[in-house]
Amino acid sequence: MEALIPVINKLQDVFNTVGADIIQLPQIVVVGTQSSGKSSVLESLVGRDILPRGTGIVTRRPLILQLVHIDPEDRRKTSEENESKKNGRLYRGIDGEEWGKFLHTKNKIYTDFEEIRQEIEAETERISGNNKGISDDPIHLKIFSPHVVNLTLVDLPGITKVPVGDQPKDIEIQIRELIFKYISNPNSIILAVTAANTDMATSEALKVAREVDTDGRRTLAVVTKLDLMDAGTDAMDVLMGRVIPVKLGIIGVVNRSQLDINQKKLVADAIRDEYAFLQKKYPSLANRNGTKYLARTLNRLLMHHIRDCLPELKTRINVLAAQYQSLLNSYGEPVDDKSATLLQLITKFAAEYCRTIEGTAKYIETAELCGGARICYIFHETFGRTLESVDPLGGLTTIDVLTAIRNATGPRPALFVPEVSFELLVKRQVKRPEEPSLRCVELVHEEMQRIIQHCSNYSTQELLRFPKLHDAIVEVVTSLLRKRLPVTNEMVHNLVAIELAYINTKHPDFADACGLMNNNIEEQRRNRMRDLPAAVPRDKAAAAGSQSGSVSEQNDGGMGNWRGMLKRGEDGAAGDRAMQQSPYPSSPQKGHAVNLLDVPVPVSRKLSAREQRDCEVIERLIKSYFLIVRKNIQDSVPKAVMHFLVNHVKDCLQSELVGQLYKTALLNDLLTESEDMAQRRTEAADMLKALQKASQVIAEIRETHLW
Repeated sequence: MEALIPVINKLQDVFNTVGADIIQLPQIVVVGTQSSGKSSVLESLVGRDILPRGTGIVTRRPLILQLVHIDPEDRRKTSEENESKKNGRLYRGIDGEEWGKFLHTKNKIYTDFEEIRQEIEAETERISGNNKGISDDPIHLKIFSPHVVNLTLVDLPGITKVPVGDQPKDIEIQIRELIFKYISNPNSIILAVTAANTDMATSEALKVAREVDTDGRRTLAVVTKLDLMDAGTDAMDVLMGRVIPVKLGIIGVVNRSQLDINQKKLVADAIRDEYAFLQKKYPSLANRNGTKYLARTLNRLLMHHIRDCLPELKTRINVLAAQYQSLLNSYGEPVDDKSATLLQLITKFAAEYCRTIEGTAKYIETAELCGGARICYIFHETFGRTLESVDPLGGLTTIDVLTAIRNATGPRPALFVPEVSFELLVKRQVKRPEEPSLRCVELVHEEMQRIIQHCSNYSTQELLRFPKLHDAIVEVVTSLLRKRLPVTNEMVHNLVAIELAYINTKHPDFADACGLMNNNIEEQRRNRMRDLPAAVPRDKAAAAGSQSGSVSEQNDGGMGNWRGMLKRGEDGAAGDRAMQQSPYPSSPQKGHAVNLLDVPVPVSRKLSAREQRDCEVIERLIKSYFLIVRKNIQDSVPKAVMHFLVNHVKDCLQSELVGQLYKTALLNDLLTESEDMAQRRTEAADMLKALQKASQVIAEIRETHLW
């Protein structure tokens, strides 16, 4: 199982080549306050001085440190170096048994660890500047040595509270966000470093660790500076877990002092002095504390943690590989045959456009109605409800009706309701459905326009590779729709004009309504006859009624059966009396001329019984005929829109696109990729290659029974 850590290192190298951190690999994240001894702990694990030193914040970029244990007899032939055989050389002739490599310096080998420290400082200032600011861009360093155990560690800036010098005012927030970015990784182990000469209960490192690791399953505490505690005190209770228990344990270490560092005291000598101190001060705990025990413990914890994380890691890699394969497919291959590619893209767009209208598209919209479904909704819901809301008598008052009747009779008093007044008024109402019908055409046109964007976004993503082709297709389809709009509007105008051209009073539905109305009028006539005074002989009244009826029937033959009936008896007398009782004098006074045209016409007045019945007849006839027209319009307008707009565009779309765009002179221009498409294709291909390689590495683990 020891070989699991090199495998993770290999995975880290794979993803480092593409500069991606999409996979959260198992690693040990070191957190602590400034001057808590983090750097000293790391250098003790490495066995060398490699980290910058100084006052205040020194670590200003994450340092991902991979320790690779090598066999002293074959230290130059690690697995990574053997991969360089294709370049015709190995890393031979390295002076010394330990060396380091940075990711950003490629294959450069550092055997001088002072040079490594200087490179860390230079790389930190290159990105973070020299104003003590921080950056989340990590530095990758690998140390090869026979004196280290296999580990992957992340050194982070120390937690601080108050900005110093020209540090940003929000330096505390920046550092916390950077720390949480790494410790939130569920595959990481948190190494919380706290100085022994501070109160363990106030440890900032343990506090931030518990915020992301509430049950403490992946937190290990390290207590530094055991030799700097106040005289008469010790860390026995802390190391035994009696103050704050930590599930993975608490390990105490002794760091080199600043004087030791200044005097170039070797790490190996410091480890020997640490062992002697522990044997003297904590003899019962000496074997479970110290730098060497910490290194072995970290190695063991990391191996077990890797073993637990590998199944989920494998699944994550496979899922990402499938996603990047799909993404790479959407970017398409570099174009070789431009003519065939252009024709293929045009044909595919036209087919997807038509399928979206028909409801058979591959990508079905779930958030809202789209395509043919929305057109259907416009026809039967929006347009249908709008027509039904139109009042058959809207904008028509009783006075308007009465005025039309009077104007249609001319100078002679009318015996019957004139037919001309009905036609005049009903044509005025028949025009009312025209505006909703034109709005229906407009809504369908807008939806046909929206389908273009839908196909571009969901159905034919290849068009995103060629923005000029996409714009050209949009322009051609928009132009085709624009040309069909006036044709469709003209047809809708004609449908209304057709209804206005001939008022068919013989329409079966209209004849049925008039027949029912005549029956009501006949019944009213009989009721009036029954109410006649006894002095009037019944035979004369009947004769008058029959005569009236015969006159009515005769006129029906020529003018339709919808006319109002002749008013008889007291209605006529009452009307005459009403006309005689004028508030104006019948003759001008002496010496005064009267202009009859100046007499105001009352806007509203109480209608006589005959006038009221005549108006009711006309209104009922208008309503009956309007319902017939509305039914015709509601049926014919969607058919006209489908024929002149929707179906025509479907049938002509591909030929229009081919005719406008499939030209040799336009090939190179239309199939010019967007500026960043080639780069994105390369990045996706590199990432897919890295994921496939990572999958192979994990597969090798299973084959070698390491997992």
